[in-house]
Amino acid sequence: MSARITCPVLSTRVTSAEDAASHIQHGDNVGFSGFTGAGYPKATPAALHDQIVAAHDRGDEFRIGLWTGASTAPDADGVLAEAHGVSSRLPYNSDPVMRRLINTGEVDYIDAHLSHSAQHMWFGFYGNLDVAVIEVTAVLPGGLLVPSGSVGNNKTWLDQADRVILEVNHWQPRELEGFHDIYYGTALPPMRQPIPLTDPMQRIGEPYLRVDPAKVVAVVETDRPDRNTPFAPSDATSAAIAEHVVDFLRHEVSAGRMPPGLLPLQSGVGNVANAVLAGLDGSEFTDLVAFTEVIQDGMLDLLDSGTLRAASATSFGLSEIGVRRFMDHIDAYKGRILLRSEEISNHPELVRRLGIIAMNGMLEADLYGNVNSTHVMGSAIMNGIGGSGDFARNAFLNFFLTPSTAKNGAISAIVPMVSHVDHTEHDVQVIVTEHGIADLRGSSPNDRAVKIIERCADPRFRPALQDYLDRARAERPEARHTPHLLDEALSWHQRYLDTGSM
Repeated sequence: MSARITCPVLSTRVTSAEDAASHIQHGDNVGFSGFTGAGYPKATPAALHDQIVAAHDRGDEFRIGLWTGASTAPDADGVLAEAHGVSSRLPYNSDPVMRRLINTGEVDYIDAHLSHSAQHMWFGFYGNLDVAVIEVTAVLPGGLLVPSGSVGNNKTWLDQADRVILEVNHWQPRELEGFHDIYYGTALPPMRQPIPLTDPMQRIGEPYLRVDPAKVVAVVETDRPDRNTPFAPSDATSAAIAEHVVDFLRHEVSAGRMPPGLLPLQSGVGNVANAVLAGLDGSEFTDLVAFTEVIQDGMLDLLDSGTLRAASATSFGLSEIGVRRFMDHIDAYKGRILLRSEEISNHPELVRRLGIIAMNGMLEADLYGNVNSTHVMGSAIMNGIGGSGDFARNAFLNFFLTPSTAKNGAISAIVPMVSHVDHTEHDVQVIVTEHGIADLRGSSPNDRAVKIIERCADPRFRPALQDYLDRARAERPEARHTPHLLDEALSWHQRYLDTGSM
């Protein structure tokens, strides 16, 4: 019996990845573990790729619906996309091959709020879940599972799937046992009860996932690393954005709107987010706590320095250096890092109750504060909305962060009208670029436009934005609440498509 598989029943089901993949058939909906490159299955997707390619070579159709917690990696999403073996995908994807197939129409993409994905599956909106393929760290007697580097939607996939394939990854440190808090108190309406969490680090569940051993058709042992995500060093632009955010938080504390230790932090993924965390680490703020989705290198930095007391999340999203640091000092992080299901980490009720400070990136914002987080030039998906909407609409304070331009200045992140709306003006409080910060709280549409142009737009684009606003106000004096020139509102995007520059 493997040291990682101590359940007598499930130890008899250890098999090859090829045998495990044979339990997945054409037309199945398959739920993978994985969130932001951590905790996804490593062996079964490659074997499934070969099975799909062989079927296609015989002239047989073989495509599956693929559901995850969030993004996985090239050896999960990527290999199945390369095999043209995916018919639908939800709720978040960052793989470039899968993205191309989504944008060309081969794969139907359901871009859901992360807090909705598990419950909508449970409600029956997505159809039946035929198979769950879940990476774990260890399999214990009675069907208890030690989760790996992410939790995501694993609890729901394990509960709802007809058949379960477990991948036991020896690369994941065995010491991960005790890092997780899996809540089993959710229910379908009208039987729901309030979630009993009032502190970001409060334990309300148990350290294990559960599975009915009778549903487990295969157990595969692996020893492969997660997709480690390198982040570029902070540059002048991201450092300026970080400085604006930290100064704004100082202002909020001095105004008495939040305590000196701030409120719980949520940070999106990426270089700008890590720069903001670095800015906090160099500030006077201490004893901070995070209630977020992903533990990035920047949060390890804050934990190591003592600036951050503790962090609740659903996944790791570390670079190779960050992984080594975590593994080398794993005992020091136990009790300070807690991983939960994404239906808890992103739960709107908890975000509102705890008073989260939400910080997320965006592609573009318009004059009135509508934000596009997902679509390039209105039609091509980038990655997906992820959890930004879960946090933004329900946060005590939300920031949307971006450099003011892209493509070497050819694209302005501030436009007359966004080409796609993910977060309406009603949900957006503060917009930040390297040039400044626009506090939109309590502002009318025209006031928001003035602030966004003056404080956030790149100086090269400000005259054109102001000219658009002035002419929109003048053209229809009876419609000045949110003035637009409808024949020009999206002309900046069209000009970019036509000429390569806005």
